[in-house]
Amino acid sequence: MKSYRRPFFFLAAMVAAFLISGCKNRTQTPGLSDERPIRIGFMICDSREQSQARFAPLTAYLSEKTGRKFEMVLANTYEFERLARQKKVDFVHVNSIIAVDLNKKFGLKLLAVDVRGRNGYKATGTIISRKGSGIKTIDDMHGKSMIFGPALAPFGYMAQYALLLRHGFNPETDFSYYAIPSGAAKHEKVIYGVYFGKFDVGAAPRIDLDKMIREHKVRKSDFNVIAESIPMPYCTIGVMPGVDPKLSQQVLDLLLNLKKDETVLVDGEVLKVLKRMWVDGFVKAVDKEYDPIRERLKLCNMAPYRKD
Repeated sequence: MKSYRRPFFFLAAMVAAFLISGCKNRTQTPGLSDERPIRIGFMICDSREQSQARFAPLTAYLSEKTGRKFEMVLANTYEFERLARQKKVDFVHVNSIIAVDLNKKFGLKLLAVDVRGRNGYKATGTIISRKGSGIKTIDDMHGKSMIFGPALAPFGYMAQYALLLRHGFNPETDFSYYAIPSGAAKHEKVIYGVYFGKFDVGAAPRIDLDKMIREHKVRKSDFNVIAESIPMPYCTIGVMPGVDPKLSQQVLDLLLNLKKDETVLVDGEVLKVLKRMWVDGFVKAVDKEYDPIRERLKLCNMAPYRKD
């Protein structure tokens, strides 16, 4: 009996090994290089789940078109300095404050800017009050309460803080108090905070105010726009030093030529890359156009120009 069992078990083992090998091969995306994956860090917007859904198509698209495996790294704004220092990201998609900070501290090269909203690849920050509140100017804001967006938000904090300072208004002493919301959907919290009267005034990115009006969450007639910043570069894709210049140029070319109807397969679903990312396209970043961001960071005593 043993003489019959041995060939049977040997054959069964060979078949099992073949099946396992086949399963492993099927998990690999055809045509991708075996080189180290390229890590692209995306700033979390509103929530990790929403950001995962927004940025997965672009990650898959870059993998498909370059033949290199791109891996998404989701991180909060304050985590990017550590990721850059530890060389855990090759490309990043971040707001313009983080882009300027990484550019100065680590030599990040600014590649492309998101195109979205009324100002294209630039955005503005507004200071709003509830219509009927009687607060129509910055001078009317003395002794009032204000809600800002996240402390590292260029158009939910920095732009408005700088507007106030340039008007001779000191947010640290001239408000009764101000607050910064916690948790997800912070820009919506700012707008709702003013809408429901919890705060007298708020610092809202124009793009988020427009979006909420377009989605009928609030009405344009509900608010006074007390002040608005100049347009400055929006969210930016950059590349860290040490990345192959040829790959960097290839990624830039792909971004600049990405069409609205371009699709990619993600988890068995065909998705439009730009639509899922909530952008209309990309334009090439021009370093000097970030100078207004740098000037306001200095005025507000914010990193990377903070003077303790």
